[in-house]
Amino acid sequence: MEASYLLRSAQPNMTASTEITYADQIKALLAERGYEVTEAAPGVLRVQELHSGIAVRAVLEGDILYFSLTCTTVPESAITPQMMRHMLDAHNGISTSYFQLYSAGDGKAAVTLNNFCKLENLGAEDQDDILSCVHFLLADVLAARKLLSGLV
Repeated sequence: MEASYLLRSAQPNMTASTEITYADQIKALLAERGYEVTEAAPGVLRVQELHSGIAVRAVLEGDILYFSLTCTTVPESAITPQMMRHMLDAHNGISTSYFQLYSAGDGKAAVTLNNFCKLENLGAEDQDDILSCVHFLLADVLAARKLLSGLV
């Protein structure tokens, strides 16, 4: 499926000019809840919490909405077995999200916190899931940054 998975209304004669994408609806939902939302590319949103300035990237792939937040970027050599154990520990204080590592180039690694939700029809349940994912990431990033600060 395309990143801009189309949600069509029940109207049988809907034209291309009146089609609304999931990305458009997600962007509107988050903006209504006070987040600053910009679309970096089709299906890729930058969601910023205005009080803290923390930004989350949301990527829509088919009916899955992935959220990612960079906690820190460190030299790859800083990713030690001890650090990995702390990130993977079930009792590390990160209750709803998970870590991933990405190459950031120049011998550096980005440590990200991630979450996702599966979208059905963008009804009330999906809207709640989207808002919960963003909220959980924003809450978990505080614990994640504290955890990582003692390791790098």
